[in-house]
Amino acid sequence: MPEFDVVELEPTDHVESGEEAPDFTRPLVTDEFWEDRTLADLVDGRTILVFTPMIGSFVGKYVWDELAERGWDDREERVVGVTASTPYAVSTFLDDNDLPFEIFADPANDVAESYGLAHDLDGMAGISEPRPAFVAVDADLTVDAVWVASEWPDFPDYDALEEQFGLA
Repeated sequence: MPEFDVVELEPTDHVESGEEAPDFTRPLVTDEFWEDRTLADLVDGRTILVFTPMIGSFVGKYVWDELAERGWDDREERVVGVTASTPYAVSTFLDDNDLPFEIFADPANDVAESYGLAHDLDGMAGISEPRPAFVAVDADLTVDAVWVASEWPDFPDYDALEEQFGLA
């Protein structure tokens, strides 16, 4: 039995396949540096955006550890995160966990809001974070696959996700 409550999340009006992915500019962070980048300038082929809650959360750590273990950093598709954390926190997380990914720092959670993925934190007025989600976009920023958590916490069946996203 988990030591936390599983909560059903409210329905969300998130981006869907065939829609244009909202462009944005945020600090793109690695374990060595960060710089402001737009999604449009970053995408030069199929890109998978991985939305996670605050970077130090168990959900964020679990997702990134699972993707590293499955070799998502060695795929043809570019895998880039989006989290409601500061660039400092993201850089430290990537360095401390020896993770080879790039993650957009979005402490105000505006990117998740524009994608319809914001999740209000219970008991904290005005505080939100992304619900776990995976959004694949093509070079022209057209969304071609989406998985969004419907419970808190919720993780995808990674084998099914890889099949849905054409990664199997």
